[in-house]
Amino acid sequence: MKQFLSDFSKLIKFRLTFLVVFSASVTFLIGCQMPIEGVVPGINWTNWLILIAGGFLVTSAANCFNEVIEVDLDKLMTRTKDRPMPAGHMTTGQGLVSGLVMGLLGTWLLGRLNIETGLLSVFSIFLYAFAYTPMKRKSPIAVFVGAIPGALPPLIGYVAAHGKIDKIAVVLFLIQFVWQFPHFWSIAWVLDDDYKKAGFRLLPTTKRDKASAGITFLSTLILIPVSLLPTFYGFGGYYIAGVSLIAGLVFAWLALKLFLKLDLASARKVMFCSFFYLPVVQLVLLFDFLTK
Repeated sequence: MKQFLSDFSKLIKFRLTFLVVFSASVTFLIGCQMPIEGVVPGINWTNWLILIAGGFLVTSAANCFNEVIEVDLDKLMTRTKDRPMPAGHMTTGQGLVSGLVMGLLGTWLLGRLNIETGLLSVFSIFLYAFAYTPMKRKSPIAVFVGAIPGALPPLIGYVAAHGKIDKIAVVLFLIQFVWQFPHFWSIAWVLDDDYKKAGFRLLPTTKRDKASAGITFLSTLILIPVSLLPTFYGFGGYYIAGVSLIAGLVFAWLALKLFLKLDLASARKVMFCSFFYLPVVQLVLLFDFLTK
């Protein structure tokens, strides 16, 4: 049982899946605070649980398809060679069936909330597994493609509650979309040696050089005004503005240090900052909504 749980956790990339579901669940709660035809619907906790379950299954399915496609490449990298398929604990056929079952069940659950949520989940699976995944060996443009499904969870969560895509949904998407770039690129910097074994080209210039670090730093600067859009458009208050500004400046400062030093230690600091930045900003935005 211990081996099964370990294999399943690696198959679905549990930590990544948890972050995705967390993001969607927070923006669902935000969507519940927005009036529909003049009435604030309030939190439907049953739908919230359906979103969590459906989002977990859909994200797990996308990760599963990703591993089926990359099984031979995963065998080459230290960080992935112990996943269940490259390690020989599961066949690709079993992985494919697992992904199909989770994907269909997850999409059905999300579709129960509304058709838009179900369609967005299907789009997310296909874009991540069948566009981003094969592009990783071809061009750094893969990061831009991967940032789209990576930024869909807050959009899916909001639409699951509110039923439509409005300016708030777009802003929530944009914040997570722009955040993807320093997040992706700092990880790519740290893992570049391992990624090269599989031929992945994820750094902006495909190298740990000044230009890649500079573009990463620039992406953190772009994130600062984007993160202030909730306050600019009036659905976020001073709390989210202050926290977003402080968090953005810290993020940018760490990225600047990477630009100046070009070392792994600085890249790790940017990477770990990215892990904390998003949940903190989203939780504070939710707090802003709940205290209005």
